[in-house]
Amino acid sequence: MAEATHFLSKEEQQRIVAAIQEAETQTSGEVKVHIEKNCPHEVPLERAKEVFTQLGLHQTQLHNGVLFYLAYEDRKFAVLGDKGIYEQVPVGFWDSTKDLLRQHFSQGTYADGLCLGIREAGLQLKKYFPYQADDINELPDDISFG
Repeated sequence: MAEATHFLSKEEQQRIVAAIQEAETQTSGEVKVHIEKNCPHEVPLERAKEVFTQLGLHQTQLHNGVLFYLAYEDRKFAVLGDKGIYEQVPVGFWDSTKDLLRQHFSQGTYADGLCLGIREAGLQLKKYFPYQADDINELPDDISFG
């Protein structure tokens, strides 16, 4: 885990947390980022599903949690939303977000990619899950590391 925490500088980590907080002012959705060195599965979406559950994203009131998963050494990532999102959004909803991430990750600009992807997700989710005046932050905005 120590290696994963050093993958991003403190400043990059702060920028990502700020992007999460900014996105969550647009939507009632909850956004989490999980970073680890290696993905224990061939398909990163399978690992993302495990982490999604471990982080409690499936327990949000509206089932509108989103996980940005990155295994940096394996160069694998996934964006996973809860069932409440998939019941509302069109097929291919995450495609532009994943394309944005892929573009930045291929250039090694992981923090920039995550920040932009998170912001885009917040704007996209705003259409289906707008921020409510009585919205509470159901999950911490910090980055989790594996």
